[in-house]
Amino acid sequence: MGFNSLTNIESCYWAVQQSPSILYYAHIPTAIAALIIGIFVLIKNPKQIISKVLFGITISFSLWTLLDLVIWTSYDSRKIMVSWALLGFFNSLFFILSVYLVYLFVDKRDLSIFKKTIFILLILPLLIFMPTNFNLKLFSDPDCEATEGFYFTNYYYFLGLLSFVWILWIIFDRYRKRNNIDRKQLLILGFGVESFLLIFSLTGFLNSFLVAKGMITDVNGFNLEQYGLFGMPIFMGFLAYLIVQYKAFNIQLLKAQALVVGLFILIGSQFFFIQNNTNRILNGITLFLSGSFGWWLVRSVKEEVKRKEQLEIISKQLANANIKLKRLDEAKTEFISIASHQLRTPLTSIKGFISLIFEGLYGKYSDQIKDVLEKVYISNERLIKLVEDLLNISRIDSGRMTFQFEKNSITEVVNEVFSTMEMVAENKKLKLEYKKPTKDIGDLIFDKVKIREVISNFVDNAIKYTQSGFVQLELKELPETVQVVVSDSGVGIDKEDIKGIFEKFRRGREIGKIHSDGAGLGLYFCLKIANAHNAKVWAESEGKGKGSRFILELRKDFEGKDKQS
Repeated sequence: MGFNSLTNIESCYWAVQQSPSILYYAHIPTAIAALIIGIFVLIKNPKQIISKVLFGITISFSLWTLLDLVIWTSYDSRKIMVSWALLGFFNSLFFILSVYLVYLFVDKRDLSIFKKTIFILLILPLLIFMPTNFNLKLFSDPDCEATEGFYFTNYYYFLGLLSFVWILWIIFDRYRKRNNIDRKQLLILGFGVESFLLIFSLTGFLNSFLVAKGMITDVNGFNLEQYGLFGMPIFMGFLAYLIVQYKAFNIQLLKAQALVVGLFILIGSQFFFIQNNTNRILNGITLFLSGSFGWWLVRSVKEEVKRKEQLEIISKQLANANIKLKRLDEAKTEFISIASHQLRTPLTSIKGFISLIFEGLYGKYSDQIKDVLEKVYISNERLIKLVEDLLNISRIDSGRMTFQFEKNSITEVVNEVFSTMEMVAENKKLKLEYKKPTKDIGDLIFDKVKIREVISNFVDNAIKYTQSGFVQLELKELPETVQVVVSDSGVGIDKEDIKGIFEKFRRGREIGKIHSDGAGLGLYFCLKIANAHNAKVWAESEGKGKGSRFILELRKDFEGKDKQS
């Protein structure tokens, strides 16, 4: 073999042969897992300091694993001593950087110069004494290992303990000041990083302590130390969960991506255990198929997530548009209310003065003037009716419509409407029929004035839009309800129009040809009044020219209280 005392030491050869069975599995996959997370976060957010610190942790840990692997696999005392000398520095470096990472994560800002100075001062002794005998005293040829300095070694163990306690204090202190979501993230990060530091430090310390006390052999001690490296994948797993679940580091990572990467690493790590070529080929095929399927899965999930995000954006835009429309509708309602109030006063004055002229208070007038005044009076009445409709709609839409629910006789209300509208029908040479109930109907709870307006509106519309034939007003009692039905032989309603006949500013196409002065507010007002009574209104028609029926259905069990709607 050509052994010598410097570059090919015999004791090192036998030490390598007796190296732990999980040596490569403990070092290489853990370093790769750490680098994948560190590089991924840095690429996604290269300008953020927290991304750089996390990358620093993964790089320093990966360098530590590389140096440790050199120590385990080298026969050259020079390589072993150089690698061993650097271990303590990189060990302490990712400990201190872990504290820095936790600060950045919980406080969302960079540290002060004072705290950074403390970190530097804690690392500085390691840099100063690293190339001295305080770190490594000599190389032990029989054991193929370096003899460590007591103070240097215990100092970086102290830094590990300090980092662990420091992070624990940060998590505890910030936990009390955060909301539930931030608290969950704090606990996840805290458990992940503390698990890593504890497992890594504890296995290293126990190895040195138990071997020094003679409680275990060097071989068993080194085997124990390998398991400390698995603390890093645990830490990276918790970070991946934070990224997936809470979009930590402002990164969106899909669960499918994390799963595929983890599966790829696990399958790939099997190469360090496989002893024959057949199994290597089978494992390679499995790795290729898993990678191909994983790539397809991630691409599919990404497309689905992209569509979902687009739908969420559209949904938010629609919600914002709906809010704006609602504000505009409120502004329109307020404008209509103000304008209607302003119009009502002069219209009432016009009506009053015309009435005084008709009474002869301002002297005699000719028939020609009388004809003009009558036209003005009729037009003014239409405007007054429109203003009242607008005011009513404004009150309803703004929730200021007042209702007085009390016991009333629906029969009496229908009789009043019939008496009032009978003469209106006669003036148009129509007969208003009244189909009375076969027996007395008991009192119901409703707003007498509002319900009278609804029924009057139905009858008035029937008279307006019936040129010849009949208009019928019917009151009938059902087991649980009472119906007021207004039927006519008028223009009828198309099936397309009947669906939205009770909507605001909605009028049938044929109706506008007969009466152009309506605003399409009367039936909307009727609908709102019915809704306030927990009642129903609807229209029926077999089509154009076949008449129509408008029904108001009041519930007998309605127990309304005085309210605003």
